[in-house]
Amino acid sequence: MDGVTDLGGDVFEIDTLMGGHSGITAGYLIRSDRPCLVETGTALSAPTVVASLASLGIGPEDLATVVVTHIHLDHAGGVGDIAQAFPHAQVVVHERGARHLVDPTKLVASAHRVFGSVMEELFGDLKPTDASRVVALGDVGVIDLGGGRRLEAFHAPGHASHHVGLLDPQTGDLYTGDAAGVYVPEADELRPATPPPDFDLDLALASMDRMRQIAPERLLFAHYGPVSAVESALDRSESVLRQWVEMVREARALEMDLDHAVAMVRERTPITFAGEQTRAEREATWEFLSSTAANVAGISRWLDQAEGPGSTSGDAASVGG
Repeated sequence: MDGVTDLGGDVFEIDTLMGGHSGITAGYLIRSDRPCLVETGTALSAPTVVASLASLGIGPEDLATVVVTHIHLDHAGGVGDIAQAFPHAQVVVHERGARHLVDPTKLVASAHRVFGSVMEELFGDLKPTDASRVVALGDVGVIDLGGGRRLEAFHAPGHASHHVGLLDPQTGDLYTGDAAGVYVPEADELRPATPPPDFDLDLALASMDRMRQIAPERLLFAHYGPVSAVESALDRSESVLRQWVEMVREARALEMDLDHAVAMVRERTPITFAGEQTRAEREATWEFLSSTAANVAGISRWLDQAEGPGSTSGDAASVGG
């Protein structure tokens, strides 16, 4: 099926076609004895994900587990729909996010306020999941994949307080969510994922250090795809993150407002797509997913807390996160 890629080791990348765009947000099926879906994509992506799972032989009775790295709507917005489609699947999430999957009222209302009409065009509403089916992880945990296979979960904050990373020791795959930033495969570039309100530089760097210590064989980014050069990718992600923090710190020192700070960061950090015809479209798509404005605002908010209020503080929405 189009949009499904066999990554080996009974792991399959599923393009959720977020907002109709390919190559932006991925879910992953681990087709083990107890099949597991990592990340659902948005609610509007749920039919695509269900069809992709069916093409891989996973019907309504087969899926055992759904795991989300965090509850942002591009990663977990489809949980309620997927739970309905696969009535025997448990839903696993960090304990700080569990209540929002059971009762998403506040989360959905907040998203509507921030995104307006985009909610209906891009996300759809997160539907509730029965509390009896939600498994809340602490800062560490193990998810049984059957046949002796497992996922080892660990708390990976910095992008979000309710974020976990997931290691499959059998394959060496590490599911990064957004804790290692955003990978743009067409440009082979890493970008920061620092939207408000939870971004914390120190926690983000500590989470990447934890990933280095784990020493996985491969990183599987929700945005987007597999990366085998693990050490290089983590080094690049850290370097880019530090660069963006320094740019925002510079903008604050120059007393730039948010708009001017965003313009400066965009000018200094373009994504280097090849091909004039596709470049503008893909730049716009990735910008929409993880906007410079949201990332600058998130960094500035953290700097407000760490160093005192500055001029670049402001509200900005991000689809990614």
